[in-house]
Amino acid sequence: MVTLGVVVAAPAAQAAVPGQAGPTAGPCQYTPTPDDPPARPVSLPPDPRHTPDRGIITVTLFTNLGLIPLALDRAQAPCTVQSFLHLTRHGFYNRTICHRLTTYPTLKVLQCGDPTGTGEGGPGYSYKDELPTNLPPAPTDPTGVRRIYGRGLLAMANAGPDTNGSQFFLVFADSVLRPNYTVFGAVRPLGLNTLDRIAAGGVAPTPDDPAPVDGAPARRTEILLAI
Repeated sequence: MVTLGVVVAAPAAQAAVPGQAGPTAGPCQYTPTPDDPPARPVSLPPDPRHTPDRGIITVTLFTNLGLIPLALDRAQAPCTVQSFLHLTRHGFYNRTICHRLTTYPTLKVLQCGDPTGTGEGGPGYSYKDELPTNLPPAPTDPTGVRRIYGRGLLAMANAGPDTNGSQFFLVFADSVLRPNYTVFGAVRPLGLNTLDRIAAGGVAPTPDDPAPVDGAPARRTEILLAI
């Protein structure tokens, strides 16, 4: 399960084709995961010899609860933005739910990007981390390891080192995490308003937990279209 604790290109070094057995030959090395097949059919992303690493790209998530515009920063995480744009352009995120909301004191995020809605699904490939190096330290962490993922950051969820796929999270309030999650952009102000409405509904209660802090959003959130 994926858990927690975004221009014109040079000619591709290796074309991304469905059913490809090995990693792409460019610097991003998008690698098929045969034991974790794609939740929806999608090819490997293009992997040019020089991954575009400049510019801010806007992608908008049209949800049933409002718009969430995102600003993807190629300079922060070129391979991650390349993958996210590829999935967006191929409709991978359309008609998918955001399956997880957390409201812990130190972890306040909305997690999306799995077409199965279970937290288990992905695109059938993985790629390397592009970890942040400039996040402020968490003053409450005596070890000095954890960092503040600030309100509005956009980051990749993962299941361990170099296991990025399609799932991502949106930070609606400052959160404290080890810096093990690639930051690839930010939520624009209009999107923060939508996030706040989702978060205000809290986590949906279950028979075993009437007041959970981790689970499906009580206000069901569906990405109708990502463009």
